[in-house]
Amino acid sequence: MPNFRRAWVPGGTYFFTVNLLRREGNELLTQHIALLRGAVLDVRRRHPFEIRGWVVLPDHLHCVIELPVNDTDYAVRWRLIKSQFSKALPKTERRSRVRIQRGERGIWQRRYWEHLIRDEKDYIAHMDYIHINPLKHGLVERVIDWPYSTFHRLVANGTYSGDWAGSGNESRLLYED
Repeated sequence: MPNFRRAWVPGGTYFFTVNLLRREGNELLTQHIALLRGAVLDVRRRHPFEIRGWVVLPDHLHCVIELPVNDTDYAVRWRLIKSQFSKALPKTERRSRVRIQRGERGIWQRRYWEHLIRDEKDYIAHMDYIHINPLKHGLVERVIDWPYSTFHRLVANGTYSGDWAGSGNESRLLYED
């Protein structure tokens, strides 16, 4: 088994990619966006964190979140979000014998990609990556057309322009935080 090394920084800002187990042709996350939003909201109430950027695609999601000072436990947050979302869905997915034995659903990949944001340049790169992802996957022709993203909130507060990634300026955020 691989030896995964995780960065545990109190109050850290992290980038995550979280995937469904079966990705091809799977639109579970966007079909059940209200359940996912509800799970995130509930977990945030019990285990606070700030959402800096978030995009939900049909079969995976990306986000940048910031933990509270003196808190390093993003793992519990992901366990609870994934679990709550899964429990809200009917049991229609195929499950392996191992997942059945462990009492696991066959919805999410067990692991997720985590990256500790190191500096402003890293932060900007990951925020841009999140928001351009629907365009990259061919889901929309303009970033602003994807409804499941914090891009709209960030346009409203002046962080991005509404035509960002539509005029050759794909790699720049508009603000200095």
